[in-house]
Amino acid sequence: MLDIFQYPEVKFPDSFLWGASTAGEQVEGNNCSQFDVKEFAPEKAVFSGEPYQMPGMACNSYILYEEDIKLLKEMNLNLYRMSIEWCRIEPEKGKYDEKVLKHYISILSRLKEEKINICLTLHHFSHPVWFHKEGAFKSLDNLKDWERYLEYLIPKIAEYVDFWIVINELNLRYVYPTIEERLNAIYYHALGYHIIKKYSDKPVSSAHSYAEKHPKRGKHDKLDRLMAEYIDYIENEFFFHAIRTGEITAPFYDAKYVPDIKMTCDFWAVNTYVRHIIDGRKKDYLTDFYRATHFKALDTPFYTEEIWPELMIFMLMRLKDKPILITENGIAVRDDRFRIVYLAAMLQSVYEAIEMGSEVIGYCHWSLLDNWEWGSFEPTFGLAAVDRKTFERRLKNSGKFYGEIAKNNGYNQEILRRYLQELPSIINYKNK
Repeated sequence: MLDIFQYPEVKFPDSFLWGASTAGEQVEGNNCSQFDVKEFAPEKAVFSGEPYQMPGMACNSYILYEEDIKLLKEMNLNLYRMSIEWCRIEPEKGKYDEKVLKHYISILSRLKEEKINICLTLHHFSHPVWFHKEGAFKSLDNLKDWERYLEYLIPKIAEYVDFWIVINELNLRYVYPTIEERLNAIYYHALGYHIIKKYSDKPVSSAHSYAEKHPKRGKHDKLDRLMAEYIDYIENEFFFHAIRTGEITAPFYDAKYVPDIKMTCDFWAVNTYVRHIIDGRKKDYLTDFYRATHFKALDTPFYTEEIWPELMIFMLMRLKDKPILITENGIAVRDDRFRIVYLAAMLQSVYEAIEMGSEVIGYCHWSLLDNWEWGSFEPTFGLAAVDRKTFERRLKNSGKFYGEIAKNNGYNQEILRRYLQELPSIINYKNK
């Protein structure tokens, strides 16, 4: 039984960073990437189930970024993970918009004025329409476009950035469905790493989408275990192995040793939400969950309907060979009380992993805002709610709780019980 009211006090290292994450396509509004063009709608929905919604104005953060900075300050956060949108900077191939660049620099400058560290993502799923038409990461021929863009951008913003994320979740099968595309993306990551290092001495990584692959019938069921290990390799280990060794490998592919790829992560940047229950007896091996730990989080099922804090420990211990920044972690729920439970449970596990020797340098919650989630506005991950008409931000109780955690660099039962007096139940779901 998950009882957060029995958790002991946790105190994080003095240098620990507390942050929140967003992505430009999901919050800025009026973007111009492939996700904003109707002709690409059938192929671009990351998560299916509902009719595809265009992002439109999203959270209007391109204009209202000062409101977002106010939220960060209100929550005592000292780290903000954001992205710069390539399609705004280079809307036409080889043509750069200096006005947009100045706008982004003004945002970065304001964050530095407020003493907020910046974790900057260079590619968070979205890119220019012209790059998409050329095949994007499906072809290594497009590396020259990526190189030209980064050589333009990086030297102009390097002074503001504290942590660099080259590519977000290059291993995510919803976005990069073939192993060929994921392997190609490693080359784009490595090229980005080396260009950044020409202009910045700050740490560089790419954010990895980590989900523990759990055999449905347990490790003693050979088929489920083998399938889980296979899926783990083509979604997790292929990237870790390439960074550690310089060897690009995948089942049924000839291995390639590429020296320029080796050690191109100064730290592990990881996004984590759930475990994947792998059923080796089904073609669609991810369709199942355990009913005993599953709950209704939203009216339309999404993918975060379980709170499994052991995920943090397994992930952080697996990656303890480098410093680790948790660049995304969160839950999509209608009832904000579950987010408080989630935060308490996950951070308790982060603390335990630190005790066991994992060097975790910070934690970024996904997301700062209830934003556009790749085809829908229904999955609400935010620490702050956003009025879809006025774009007014309202900090939720989970955001206030998280703010106290950041202020105290940890939490205890006194802090927890100011925001939650009892474990939530879906019995009262419709009333929340």
